[in-house]
Amino acid sequence: MLNRKRNERAPAHPDTSLIARGTLIQGDVRFSGALHLDGQIVGSVLAEEEGAVFTLSESGHVQGEIRVPHAIINGQVRGDIHATDRLELAAEARVVGDVHYRTLEMAAGAQVNGRMSHHSLEVPRELPAPTLAGAEAVPA
Repeated sequence: MLNRKRNERAPAHPDTSLIARGTLIQGDVRFSGALHLDGQIVGSVLAEEEGAVFTLSESGHVQGEIRVPHAIINGQVRGDIHATDRLELAAEARVVGDVHYRTLEMAAGAQVNGRMSHHSLEVPRELPAPTLAGAEAVPA
């Protein structure tokens, strides 16, 4: 995102929706494919497929929760962000809320006012119970 050409930022997706500048949507938005927001959403942004990509331009605003696999944020968000795969915060990103991510890329100038929480796919391993050599079992 930071030092790549514009067409390399996000994978090209055949099903891209655009919400233009000056458009205000009140209510939750569910999408599949890719969603590019130049306008404003007052409500949650929810992806309905695993490969979905949400892009928020520098003129875009979201007031609500974002739950997507891949998010590219360069505008303003008032709410929590849950990026199950990748989160890219560009230089103009302004987030007021908690950020949950698996992979994070954050440019100089991006701001997050909230907690940042890394979530990995790795399941914590349990260690076997210790055994003492020569110890007697205690009856219950």
